[in-house]
Amino acid sequence: MDKVKDQYEAYPYPERDPKDEAKRLISGSPSHPLEIDHFLFAGCRDWSKPLRVLVAGGGTGDGLIQLAQMLTQAGKPYEITYVDLSRASRKLAEARAKARKLTAIRFVTGSLLDAPDLGEFDYIDCCGVLHHLPEPVEGFRALRAALAPAGGMGFMVYAPYGRSGVYPLQEAFGALYGGLSPRDRLKAARKIVRALPEGHPFKGNPNLGDHHDSDAGFYDLLLHSQDRAFDVPELIGVMAEAGWELSGFTMPALYDLSRITPVPEQLDQVQAMAIAEKLRGTIKTHVGYAVPSGQGRAAATGKNRALIPHLKGVQPRALAQAAAQGQAPKLSFAGVEARLSLPRQAAPLIAAIDGRRSLAEIAAATGTDPIGMGTVWTKVESELMGWGILLYSGILK
Repeated sequence: MDKVKDQYEAYPYPERDPKDEAKRLISGSPSHPLEIDHFLFAGCRDWSKPLRVLVAGGGTGDGLIQLAQMLTQAGKPYEITYVDLSRASRKLAEARAKARKLTAIRFVTGSLLDAPDLGEFDYIDCCGVLHHLPEPVEGFRALRAALAPAGGMGFMVYAPYGRSGVYPLQEAFGALYGGLSPRDRLKAARKIVRALPEGHPFKGNPNLGDHHDSDAGFYDLLLHSQDRAFDVPELIGVMAEAGWELSGFTMPALYDLSRITPVPEQLDQVQAMAIAEKLRGTIKTHVGYAVPSGQGRAAATGKNRALIPHLKGVQPRALAQAAAQGQAPKLSFAGVEARLSLPRQAAPLIAAIDGRRSLAEIAAATGTDPIGMGTVWTKVESELMGWGILLYSGILK
């Protein structure tokens, strides 16, 4: 792991400037509070209780800052422990937290393999780290040992097909430039990449952009000394070996084979997702949430009418207007384009979503018959949850 540590000391990733905290909040998945509640606590978490969080391999702090800032804005208590091998990365994360006056954070320099020594946590963020371990299963095990009984984890690991062309270059650069300093490796590799032929798999892969963004992005993508990708069966297998099971991917539509072709009866869920991943061919990361094996905990659904729906990334009134007019808004994720198909009857229900009304209250406010609402809402939920747009949480209560 010395080479990995040296890399992130030289090029903290992702490249960030604490001064930018005054201008914007970087948000995404995992570790959005709505997602945490939806996937790990069935949309019913008691947010009056402090959320004990471990950010394992926190890098320059994107997940850390997002979660701390959003919980602070919502007025919810939390205790966050950040751990990372790189002192340079930690320094940037601390500076970003200081710029936002976020104080309920403990910073630790160390390995996520020592997570059980840091405490017991309700939520663990591990984004872009486990695939950089010599033995990823040991990282999954260490995080499982640090988890509170009713807790869960948000994760991101690399996927193979959307990263076409990356691994041959990593292997070549490792053989050519392994003995050079990080800065000399970067200079030499950039020269090679500029001269790649048009037919090279990497040159023709439109899913990748880190190498254009910054030196840190180039190094992390093409010069990493410890890097692997997981297809769906490999990911599910290593999680099971370490005592985890999948609660859900943040965009399950990408893994839904029925959206591509009829599903043969003999395929189980994992096999169907594996085929969908191959047919998509553009998924470069798996982003999702995991819970301890055998607990039978599933993500939230509208079968519980006491749950409060939220729309993530879209405005309720705009989406309701599109539904009322019979429009099919266009979506684009991970190189996949799709259109939303929503029933016209759903328009008043969607317009009534405000993050505070429950489904039952929305039905009452719109004068919708509960039985009729069930049919319409099932279609809304299937369409919007598939693309990570609809989530359930009581965080604003």
